[in-house]
Amino acid sequence: MDVRGDGVVEAEVMHTELREAAAELGLLLWREHTLYRERGGGVVIRGEHVARWISLAPRGTRDEILVRAGRILDGGTTAPARAETVVSLSVSRAELAAVCRRLLADTAHGSEPHRSGAASGPRAGAKGRTRGERRSAKAAARDERRAARERRKAVRAARSPHTSPSSWLILIAIASAVLGGLYVYLVA
Repeated sequence: MDVRGDGVVEAEVMHTELREAAAELGLLLWREHTLYRERGGGVVIRGEHVARWISLAPRGTRDEILVRAGRILDGGTTAPARAETVVSLSVSRAELAAVCRRLLADTAHGSEPHRSGAASGPRAGAKGRTRGERRSAKAAARDERRAARERRKAVRAARSPHTSPSSWLILIAIASAVLGGLYVYLVA
């Protein structure tokens, strides 16, 4: 007998349906993939060899799911979703795979984030940088960091040695004061 309530049972059923759909979808989309559960109860399909991910998350209704797609960055972290749409879970797996392929294609082209259906939000019309602009901005930042590093090295090399003659005199004076105090202490 289940005493947790219908809401918890429905959530578990939805997660089971999502997991089954994701397993079938993973086989249709990629030869190598990894499935894991998101914090919100959704399921993520990672295709490491194509550097892309697909997320299937429950929507407020029993039959609708939010399908999101994004890239996997160099370090293995997932970039935010670049495309998303709402789909009925009752569609065939082939139709769901077609929707996912379209989202993956939008993600691969690096176009502005594509949002359709009920998933449109405040960023739906926002324009982002193109792939070329991002690369040139990254390259400029990298060149700027490299130039700053070279300037710091040049400044360090131009400085006099760390321990100058005046520093040595101060060290000798302190050492003689300590040794003189120790001598007075021991003799007295």
